[in-house]
Amino acid sequence: MAADILQTPLDGRNLISRAEAHAQERWPRLLAYIPRMADPHTTSNANSPVQSLLKEDRIFPPTAAQATALGGAWCASMDEYRTRHARSIADPEGFWSEVAQDLDWFTPWSKVLEWNCPDAKWFVDAKTNICHNALDRHVLAGHGHEVGIIWEGEPKRENGTPEVKHLSYGELLEEVCRCSNALKSLGVKKGDVVTLYMGMVPELAIAMLACARIGAAHSVIFGGFPAPAIVDRMLDAKSGVIVTCDGAWRRGQVVPLKKNVDEAIALLSAQNHKVEHCIVLHRTKNQIDWHAGRDHAWHELVGAQSDECDCEPMDSEDLLFLLYTSGSTGKPKGIRHTIGGYMVYTAYTAQQTFSLRAGAGQVYWCTADIGWVTGHSYIVYGILPNRVPSLMYEGAPNFPGDDRFWEMVSRHHVTHFYTAPTAIRAFMKWGDEHPAKHDLSSLKVLGTVGEPINPEAWMWYHQNIGGSKCPIVDTFWQTETGGHVLTPLACTTPTVPGSCTLPFFGIDAAVVDENGVEVPANCGGLLVIRKPWPAMLRGIHGDRARFIETYWSRVKGMYLAGDGARRDERGYFWIMGRIDDVLNVSGHRLGTMEVESALVSHEAVVEAAVVGMPHDIKGTGIAAFVSLGPHATPSDELKAALREHVSGVLGPIAKPDMIRFTQALPKTRSGKIMRRLLRDVAAGRDSKQDTTTLEDLNVLAALRGNEE
Repeated sequence: MAADILQTPLDGRNLISRAEAHAQERWPRLLAYIPRMADPHTTSNANSPVQSLLKEDRIFPPTAAQATALGGAWCASMDEYRTRHARSIADPEGFWSEVAQDLDWFTPWSKVLEWNCPDAKWFVDAKTNICHNALDRHVLAGHGHEVGIIWEGEPKRENGTPEVKHLSYGELLEEVCRCSNALKSLGVKKGDVVTLYMGMVPELAIAMLACARIGAAHSVIFGGFPAPAIVDRMLDAKSGVIVTCDGAWRRGQVVPLKKNVDEAIALLSAQNHKVEHCIVLHRTKNQIDWHAGRDHAWHELVGAQSDECDCEPMDSEDLLFLLYTSGSTGKPKGIRHTIGGYMVYTAYTAQQTFSLRAGAGQVYWCTADIGWVTGHSYIVYGILPNRVPSLMYEGAPNFPGDDRFWEMVSRHHVTHFYTAPTAIRAFMKWGDEHPAKHDLSSLKVLGTVGEPINPEAWMWYHQNIGGSKCPIVDTFWQTETGGHVLTPLACTTPTVPGSCTLPFFGIDAAVVDENGVEVPANCGGLLVIRKPWPAMLRGIHGDRARFIETYWSRVKGMYLAGDGARRDERGYFWIMGRIDDVLNVSGHRLGTMEVESALVSHEAVVEAAVVGMPHDIKGTGIAAFVSLGPHATPSDELKAALREHVSGVLGPIAKPDMIRFTQALPKTRSGKIMRRLLRDVAAGRDSKQDTTTLEDLNVLAALRGNEE
């Protein structure tokens, strides 16, 4: 039956019943595989292709019921997708000009695109304001009373009910105007950079929009980073104003944000960088130090301002925000995003990917923190222009219980749920009983973001959260891309567990070798984008050379994402892991993602991370760090079983040389596994890597103490 599915056209509606029946089968029938034996005489180098060992045969075509539940798909068929995508590549100026007409512009563009690789300008000479398009446009159209943001705090009251706020577009506009006027009263002007270091409170979104309204760029720092991270980012951005909270709630504890800011300001002062003003929102009411003249209480300063503030007409290529990402080495990179192209692209990707429709009773929830690009693009700037309520949650997914998210989905009647694979694997570990306790029937679309999702985790998500009825949009994109670049379209694209499927409109993506030549199907290579797109980064702040070296130097004329990938016989994309993480085992180059997926497909495993380790014979061995499900017990017998399981799925060459069981993996605060730290652990060496973004240092300490 699997062969029948693969040979039938992707949009064949007759596949629905057979594919869904097939999807109910469990391992080992879940994955078809191609065993490949190691040839000890084979040689390999960094330019040879990455082998693809994992093959997925399940396919989930969209159903008429799914489209009906969402008020119809924006793209009616795969034929229409192919036609529109082809046009977006052949005639990008005509395509994006039409898309941009749905938003407001104060002055029209003279030209849609100027491209001189690696520099792009979109909607040249146009004037607009992204805050106007997120708020004013709806209020002026008579929708000011509709809910724009739903916010829920982490702590619950004594009666067990949470703190919830519903903010209409009209109320948001008034608060944004007050915040804009407050910033101007402190001397903030167009072109300045304002640092935002806050918890997940609605005032964070308000402060972002307030900066955008007056033409100041914002630099949001995740509200869990320590003082040195604030120092690095404020120095690089030359920022002299910061907005923060006294504290933030996380698992019932207070994260001392103001204390971290005070420490950072002292360190900055020692480097002759003065922070003139600090606005403090009182959220947790914890004890804080107060510096008169520098510190300003939000409720006093912002609350005293007028609720009217004109939007600053901004050039399409003016800076909207800086967002710092950590490289594997060196200082954080300040990614520059400008206004016009980013505004058009995020609003359009949100609408098309998630099938968002204003006034259709939808409630959209992205569980990311606004401190990451996912929160920028798909909590604030991409969602508000579509006039669909955006849910923000302040705290942890397992406080006060492991079912907090599912309780919220039920209570708020969430229709769109967008989260990370690392969170999904945590839900799996906590147990199926938690989502089963709640009514999740309101859900219409599920999404994943942040890193590739293992097929087994995809299936758990599909069955236990989506009730086997919701399309899953597995989105691939980066801070640098601004929005989705590889993604299914809900109710249009047939989905395959583990694949981010096809390029979004305007994205000319390919898998190539070092010379920029496309590689054959199911052959691993470098993931590149060959033409400009509206939301692409405009540089690394203050570091032109690093911008070119990082993204544009390896494959001439093409943007290099930094990931290895393959395209299958359908043309679908599969992310195989970061280029730096490719394993060279006995002359075979393997992607870490496939070995991890094979491990997670075992019933005992919920999460795995694979890295290379020194090996006397192979050169590089495979080290696997494995987290088990609630009913599995670590043992030497289980290690042996997992080795044989991987060998059976991928072939003997992929069998791990070392397996370590661990309660948790070292992750960034956005949930990405820090494999570079695991490489040091596997090699038995002290790590000199930057651990600023590491969520829990205790995880790393525990791994170092866990000898094979």
